[in-house]
Amino acid sequence: MLKLLKNMKGYGKECVLGPLLKLMEALIELFIPYVVLNMINNGIEKGDTGYIVWSSILLVGMGLVGLALSITAQFFSAKAAVGFTARVREKLFSHIQKLSYRDIDKLGKSTLINRLTSDMNQVQTGVNLALRLFLRSPFIVFGAAIMAFTVSPEASTVFLLAIPALAVVVFAVLLITIPLYKKVQSRLDRVTSKTRENLNGARMLRALVKEDDEISSFNEKNGELNKAQKFVGKISSLTNPLTFVIINIAIALLIYKGGLRVEIGLLSQAAVIALYNYMSQILVELIKLANMIITMTKAVACGKRVQTILDIQPSVVKREPNNEVSDSLVEFRDVAFKYSDGGDYALKKVSFTAEKGETVGIIGGTGSGKSTLINLLCRFYDTTNGTVFLKGNDVKGMSESEILLVIGIVPQKSELFAGTIKSNILFGNENATDEEIKEALDCAVASEFVNKLEKGIDSPVEQYGRNLSGGQKQRLTLARAIVKRPEILILDDSSSALDYLTDLKLRRNIASLDYKPAVFIVSQRFTTIKDADKILVLDEGEIVGIGKHDELYENNDLYREICESQTKNA
Repeated sequence: MLKLLKNMKGYGKECVLGPLLKLMEALIELFIPYVVLNMINNGIEKGDTGYIVWSSILLVGMGLVGLALSITAQFFSAKAAVGFTARVREKLFSHIQKLSYRDIDKLGKSTLINRLTSDMNQVQTGVNLALRLFLRSPFIVFGAAIMAFTVSPEASTVFLLAIPALAVVVFAVLLITIPLYKKVQSRLDRVTSKTRENLNGARMLRALVKEDDEISSFNEKNGELNKAQKFVGKISSLTNPLTFVIINIAIALLIYKGGLRVEIGLLSQAAVIALYNYMSQILVELIKLANMIITMTKAVACGKRVQTILDIQPSVVKREPNNEVSDSLVEFRDVAFKYSDGGDYALKKVSFTAEKGETVGIIGGTGSGKSTLINLLCRFYDTTNGTVFLKGNDVKGMSESEILLVIGIVPQKSELFAGTIKSNILFGNENATDEEIKEALDCAVASEFVNKLEKGIDSPVEQYGRNLSGGQKQRLTLARAIVKRPEILILDDSSSALDYLTDLKLRRNIASLDYKPAVFIVSQRFTTIKDADKILVLDEGEIVGIGKHDELYENNDLYREICESQTKNA
């Protein structure tokens, strides 16, 4: 949490003025019982109406000044808390963008979403309360005790017993609940993950009639969260009743001792009222302090979770490459890869080359490693063994921006953002002109539906492209990659939603591109890759065949089996 507070830089004025104005308000509040004491002694008992009126005006004035100070202090505190949180959230989001696919797989997307939302909101609330109450509440507690001693040192010994007892209760609850709130947040991660899973796969769950199983699984995780929240909530809820008991016992002792001293003439009734008011102030402030500590406990736990993400070093960074070089545009040399240290290899002994203008088709069954191979080429993951070369150089010696500058990729799942068709395509090349965008749409066979839209390329796109069909989304993501004019164009099963005629037009358009990129086509359909210059047949992470369609059909059993199964099904 202390590391996060470095992001408070630039809000020094607010961090000073917020607590300072709160202290000034607290100082005014401490003098109110003293004014009441004098009003009773010098005004009411003596029948001095003028003194009573003057004291009343003073009390109203002190209240108005205190209100103005409080509002101003809360403004500065809120400004600092919101600005600090916005800065940390921006830094966290930027850091997440630098993490590799491996890092994100390990952390989980739901965990990252919770860090950016729930955890950051808790941190913001904690910082806000800390600036407002962290100095004010202790100041009033100890200030009220000191003021009570100025009224009657003998009767105020009750304060010396009450304050340490209250401190023990508050800090005991604090020490117990901090680790428990961490567990609550981790269980919240599981519930968020399960919810995200179900929302994304709602259609499939219904198709497989798995709603009851998923409801049961969700209820189990939600029950664990509920149980953890109730447990820590019960402990936290002890703070208020325990402090009330201690304070009320102290008030009873104070009135008893004060009454005895009033009876023998050593203390005035006004002094007892002032002491009671100071004890009431301590009660109110300790309740505020207890609530602040509970909130701060949550904030500290959440802040540590956020800092844990910021402390993670991206696993894919520019490193010292080996001295080997390649004469090809792309080369995989004895590449092996596994997703986790204890898992099986997703790719084994993969070696091949690709040249400028060459089309490479990649085919194989589900889980054969097709997308993994593409991810290694883009260096979304680092190889476990072997080397991937890009433009003759080891990709480990290249930065992410250097790699993706020459690669245009159309992912397996079409990802579109809320905005317009134009704004989505500009993700590929932010400097593209309208004419270049239209050329990319023509190449992606997307113009035929874009031109029918009322606003053309300025037509709106909803989040995830919900207002578009699967084929339309795929063609727009294709146009986004093509507008970049990359040296290497990767189509990762990106035409699965297209009909055969549209798919054929698309491949012909890509083949006729004037800058002749190397094209990698990953597909489950052999018709999509049959005209490729080179076809890689993958099976269980290994290349079991390389060649043209006719050659593989003749000599490779797996490829022939794939072709015949699709021909028969057709």
